[in-house]
Amino acid sequence: MHEMSIAMAVVGQVEEAARAAGAHAVTSVRLQVGELAGVVPDALAFCFELACAGTVLEGAELVTETVAARARCANCPGTWAVGMPPDLCCPACDRATDVELLSGRELEILSVRWEDGPAGARTREPIPEEA
Repeated sequence: MHEMSIAMAVVGQVEEAARAAGAHAVTSVRLQVGELAGVVPDALAFCFELACAGTVLEGAELVTETVAARARCANCPGTWAVGMPPDLCCPACDRATDVELLSGRELEILSVRWEDGPAGARTREPIPEEA
């Protein structure tokens, strides 16, 4: 289950940024996950909860936003939803040559919400990621 390694990478990056900012608790993490990223959201949520244990993220909410897979044919106008399983054949010309995948592979930390002292909750957007 590679969701655990993804969760651990996200927790590590967020924890590093939160500590550098003086945060004492992370309350939520918002991720963008592409339809074709090969990530099962429920499995990621489960692994995220485990990876957060004993860290500044313990108890943090994971919010995932799914990005639909879309493609474009270099020979035809317009784009189409690729779907799952992916259909990379252009619906206009029925060819799969010169097809560009526009979205659907994303895996990105969009924002993090944390508490940093008496000022209360603060939001930091974005936190650079390499997950």
